[in-house]
Amino acid sequence: MFAIVEIAGLQYKVGQDQKLFVNRLKGDIGSKVSFDKVLLTVNGATTIGAPAVSGITVDAEIINHLKADKVIIFKKKRRKGYEKKNGHRQSLTQIQITGITGFDNDKKEEKKAAPKAKKETAAEEKPVVKKATKKTDSASAE
Repeated sequence: MFAIVEIAGLQYKVGQDQKLFVNRLKGDIGSKVSFDKVLLTVNGATTIGAPAVSGITVDAEIINHLKADKVIIFKKKRRKGYEKKNGHRQSLTQIQITGITGFDNDKKEEKKAAPKAKKETAAEEKPVVKKATKKTDSASAE
C-alpha cells in the first residue's frame, strides 16, 4: 500500500513507516502532521484523484529539523576579473509516515453483504437461421 502525496509543494511516493526529507515544515520535533492532498492511492486497487482523492489522509511525525549539504554557486566572466562565490544550505525536515488512513473498508463490507442480482443470460433461445445463398452455375450462364 502506498500513496502519492503533495507535501510543501512537492510530490512524494510514500508508504507505511517510511522516512523522508521534505522542505522545512512548521512544527516541533515529535509533533504530528497530516497531509490531505493525496493524488493517488494503491491499496489492492488504484485510485486516482482529480485533482486529489477525497477522504484519504497521510499522517506523519516530525523527527528532526536540519540543513542539507551546502550547494556552491560560482559565477565567472572570463578576461574581466569577475568571480563570485556563494553558498546555500536548504532547510529540511525529516518525517516518518505513520499511516495512510481513510480507505473505505465499510463499502467493501457492504458489497460482500449484498451480492449483485444475477443477470439472466439464458433468455429466449432463438433458432439459428441460415442465410440462403444463391448458387450461380457457370454452365447455365453461357
